[in-house]
Amino acid sequence: MTFAATILTLYPEMFPGPLGVSLAGRALERGDWSCEAVQLRDFATDRHRTVDDTPAGGGAGMVLKADVLGHAVEQVKTSIPNMDAGAGPRPILAMTPRGKPITQARIREIAAGPGVAILCGRFEGYDERIFDAYPEIEQVSLADIVLSGGEPAALAILDACIRLIPGVMGAPSSGHEESFEDGLLEYPQYTRPQEWEGRTIPEVLRSGDHAKIAAWRKARSEDDTRLRRPDLWERHVGARDQSASGAQHETKEPDQ
Repeated sequence: MTFAATILTLYPEMFPGPLGVSLAGRALERGDWSCEAVQLRDFATDRHRTVDDTPAGGGAGMVLKADVLGHAVEQVKTSIPNMDAGAGPRPILAMTPRGKPITQARIREIAAGPGVAILCGRFEGYDERIFDAYPEIEQVSLADIVLSGGEPAALAILDACIRLIPGVMGAPSSGHEESFEDGLLEYPQYTRPQEWEGRTIPEVLRSGDHAKIAAWRKARSEDDTRLRRPDLWERHVGARDQSASGAQHETKEPDQ
């Protein structure tokens, strides 16, 4: 099954961009995924191909028009194939700083499906009525930052999905021992030379003792997450405690 990516954008020339090189580029050449960038102006109905207008109620900037966006979304839902051997419809994401931050768990879900359609915002964003009319559109953000448009964020999300497509990365385990996969940051990595500017690779990683190495990596992941990302650590501890509580409940002897 080919992972089909459709990007609705005012700047289709930005795609595939960096995704046309390295692992993603080779996967694109092999046909592991496809990329179609669709010009939003093609859905405008006036001779000037107008896609935006001033904000209702006043204010700076311009807002992408609901009618143009609606025509584009309908194109994604009908004309562009959404189904592949019963895999189900592709999700439609709208990139916006007002959206829910994307997670690695959601990336994995998308990567396991038939593809994704991404709507790239510009200016002051979208006419809110597009989300009222199409509640299936997921409003997502890349991080707590504001970009000049949704295209860079779309590239990042596509890259995160593409690298999880079977066969894109070298070792099958490469996508599992990483930051966020188990709710923690990844442990630090080292490679040769053994000594560099007076700094050496930790002795445990040179010991050949796989159990000790695994324990060290787990401890470093936990320590770094607790220090650098207390928000992740709090969620991790909560999930761990809940899992332990559930396991205890399942093994408790029933009342006689």
